[in-house]
Amino acid sequence: MKKLIVSLSPHAHGTDSVERNMYGVIIALLPALLVSFAYFGIGSAIVCATSVLACVVFEWAINKYILRNERTTVCDGSAALTGLLLGFNLPSNLPIWIILIGALVAIGVGKMSFGGLGCNIFNPALVGRCVLLVSFPAQMTSWPQAGQLTSYLDAETGATPLSVMKWAIKSGDPSVLQQLPDSWHLLIGHTADGAGSLGEVCALALLIGLAFMLWRKIITWHTPVSILLTVFVLSGLLHLANPAYADPFAVLFSGGLMLGAIFMATDYVTSPMCSRGQLIYGVGIGVLTVVIRNWGAYPEGMSFAILIMNAFTPLINTYVKPIRFGEVTKK
Repeated sequence: MKKLIVSLSPHAHGTDSVERNMYGVIIALLPALLVSFAYFGIGSAIVCATSVLACVVFEWAINKYILRNERTTVCDGSAALTGLLLGFNLPSNLPIWIILIGALVAIGVGKMSFGGLGCNIFNPALVGRCVLLVSFPAQMTSWPQAGQLTSYLDAETGATPLSVMKWAIKSGDPSVLQQLPDSWHLLIGHTADGAGSLGEVCALALLIGLAFMLWRKIITWHTPVSILLTVFVLSGLLHLANPAYADPFAVLFSGGLMLGAIFMATDYVTSPMCSRGQLIYGVGIGVLTVVIRNWGAYPEGMSFAILIMNAFTPLINTYVKPIRFGEVTKK
């Protein structure tokens, strides 16, 4: 027997639903997905299809055979979105068995172990990505060159823009940065020696997705803008102080910054609920990203920064909790 649960008044009618928002984000990711197909061909198709299918199957299996839920959640789009975002954070030559491990960790550990959608405290796709990065560092940091449309496991690899930036900082030689593509090519899609993860190659495609989500009111501007602005300001100050640090535009358009700021940090469940909290959250992610990128062990710091701030989300929500309607405040 189905139960009708009615919350306390006042009530407001809205068209929002989990399915509408999840599939809306998937639609926003389509431009970047098409660009990844254009750059990596069969490798991109294999990685994305494997990741999405594995996440959907694992969620269905866990719901049915472990949690024994009568109602499956695979049709709400959240599992497919997790799989697509996980695929966007992987290189195009990653073996299928490693992708399956990442999908199992993302769904089984990052999502379902907390109780499913709405209960997880960390972004599931980033949990899967970071576990793979720590467990298989060689495979996860082997970046194929763009343009090898029919190559998969045997694709030639090279250094990414973030690796070049890291080497310039370590060597203290600003001339190393001349190996970077210019900011325009980083924006529209670069063809450097190593292109990076599937979702990193074209910042413009990700910005189109951002515009679509803002237009559909799937997300608000507070989190992505605060992240990008914080990174831009801090990177600009570092570049002015020492030319060995890359200019802020190259930093913005390189690596997973755009993907993380627009599609990962804005996750409803793991980010603060009100706008003031989202601004604090975004600034924290921006600061941590700059710190890890420039002085950490890994060239990229976006994933770790988001996961760290995910852990702070409950504290941020408590700090910026609005006054309840009718509550008397002390003067």
